[in-house]
Amino acid sequence: MQDINDFILTAAEQPWVLFVVLTCCVTDGFFPPIPSESVVVGLSSVSGSSGSPSVWLLGLVAAIGAFSGDNVAYIIGHRIGIQRWRWMRTQRMQGAFRWAGKELRRRSASLIMVARFIPIGRVAVNFTAGATHFNHCKFVALTAMSAILWATYSVILGYFFGVWFEDNHLVGALIAIVVAVILGIIIDLIISKIRGSDPLDGKDTPEEDAPTPPTV
Repeated sequence: MQDINDFILTAAEQPWVLFVVLTCCVTDGFFPPIPSESVVVGLSSVSGSSGSPSVWLLGLVAAIGAFSGDNVAYIIGHRIGIQRWRWMRTQRMQGAFRWAGKELRRRSASLIMVARFIPIGRVAVNFTAGATHFNHCKFVALTAMSAILWATYSVILGYFFGVWFEDNHLVGALIAIVVAVILGIIIDLIISKIRGSDPLDGKDTPEEDAPTPPTV
C-alpha cells in the first residue's frame, strides 16, 4: 500500500499531470467515456493530502479544459449534425438529442449549466446546441460559467476527502471519486424526477420532436 501511495504522490508532482487533466477535460466534452470527473476529483484529493499538484492550477486547468471541450462539441454538432456516427444513432443517444433539443427551446441557460454535471447529458446538449444553431455567443458565456462551477465543485469535493484521509492518498482519492460518481447519479435522477421521465431512455419524446433551432 505504501508503494502505491508513493507512486501516486510522485505522479501528482510531475508537471505533465496537468496536461493529462486538460486532455481528459477537453475530450470529455464530446466523448463521454473519458472520466474527467474522476481525474480531477482524484488529483484534487491527492492535492488535499500532499499539496501536489497545486489545487489552484488544477481547478484552472479543469475549467479551461471543460470549457474548451464543450465548445469543440458545439462546433462538431454545428458542422456534422447528430446523425453522422453510429454511436449517435443509437436509441439512447437519439433520445438524449431529442430531449436536449426540446429543453434548449424551453430553458437553455439552466440546461447548459446543469448538463455539465451529467456525462451523457452534456455531450447531448453540446452537440444539439451546435446542430440547432443555438446562439454561439450565449453558448460560450454559459459554458464558461458552467465550466467554472464544475471545476470548483470537483476540486473542492476531492480536496475535502484528501484532507480527511491525509495519510492515505489512495483511499482518499478512491472515496472522493466514488462520492463524485454517486452525486452525479443523484443529480441525474433529480432532473429525471422533475421531468417525470428519464431524459436518456429515448422514450420521453416522440420521433417527430427532432431538434430544431431554439429561440434565443
